[in-house]
Amino acid sequence: MHAAEHQATSPRRILIADDEPHIRRILQTVLETAGFEVDLRRDGTDALDAVRGSDHYDLILLDIMMPGATGLEVLGKIREMDERKSTPVVILTAKGQDADRQAAFSLGADDLLTKPFSPKKLLARINEIIDKD
Repeated sequence: MHAAEHQATSPRRILIADDEPHIRRILQTVLETAGFEVDLRRDGTDALDAVRGSDHYDLILLDIMMPGATGLEVLGKIREMDERKSTPVVILTAKGQDADRQAAFSLGADDLLTKPFSPKKLLARINEIIDKD
């Protein structure tokens, strides 16, 4: 199904993988209030299980530091998957180091945001990324 057709028939769906429960809650609240459907995952292994499944995602948010697999490892796997490689991915990091930024973009991240982030700015950035597809 083409992305535009999917969008017309159901709410836009976002996968969130972050090991911090309060960050997951904030993201869930902000995104669901904005009309998104949210799939929450608590670590990298759980996120990999989700992306290997058949659910459609309009965007994926990955924390860089998670147990099981890091956000960068999950991003690398996503970009190797034919059915997922064009899905937009935003990396969230508490560190904000240049090496993380360079690694994220070299692996194909659409953006990297440093925690703490403004929920309003995050939402605007997500909409901008999804709407350009």
